Amino acid sequence: MALKPEPTAPFHSVQYALRVLETVSRHGGGVTDAQIARETGLPVAHLSSLLLMLRREGYVEQVSDGAYVIGDSTVLLGSGLTRREALERKLQETLTELRDSVGAAVYISRYIDGEVKITQFADGPRTPKVNEWVDFRSAAHASAVGKCLLTQLDLNGRRDHLSRHKIARLTSRTITNEKVLFSKLDSQPPTVPVLDLQEYAVGTVCAAVPLTAGSAVGCLALSLPIEHAHRLRSAADTLNRRAAPVVLSLAI
Repeated sequence: MALKPEPTAPFHSVQYALRVLETVSRHGGGVTDAQIARETGLPVAHLSSLLLMLRREGYVEQVSDGAYVIGDSTVLLGSGLTRREALERKLQETLTELRDSVGAAVYISRYIDGEVKITQFADGPRTPKVNEWVDFRSAAHASAVGKCLLTQLDLNGRRDHLSRHKIARLTSRTITNEKVLFSKLDSQPPTVPVLDLQEYAVGTVCAAVPLTAGSAVGCLALSLPIEHAHRLRSAADTLNRRAAPVVLSLAI
């Protein structure tokens, strides 16, 4: 599978966060923000927002003298055989928080072995997940999740996918022309959420943002019933801003 060159924003801060974690881990007895700034070369203002995010997610902790030490989340994610379980638990906690923050069902999707797969999600009585009336593996051309994943593939990767999953009209809004679909994907800015306005299912709108962690192709998505469509763009913007902790978990 060939990938498009990795986009820059919105997840460049994850690279800086990893540098901060590496610095903190080298100082077992704790390290001040001033020392972290010196060793990483990051501006203090930018470092403050990173440390706030890392503390909120449990990757670092601040002890009584103000120094920073490695937090429980980082310890769990590096604990050998339990790492996979710890990662899934951490991601589930993050998804649950996102669900409550955006007021929508949220999903992590990956492109694995040439297929679209929802690997984790968080829904609830007031935030129902989308009804998968057509297998997501066959609906990449119509769903926000699928289109977001396809944007991260090169032309050959997209053609390969559609050669195995033919474009079908799912609703009156579904794009069924390959040339038009590819043009839409190519014009999609990497920093703007991909939208699905009843293209996959009548009565549901969705949004997805890419999760860029190494060579993996993934995305973070949300869905809303059509009566809440007026909240889609603001919810998608929140999803975009809150994606960094998810990428960080996947990158560690």
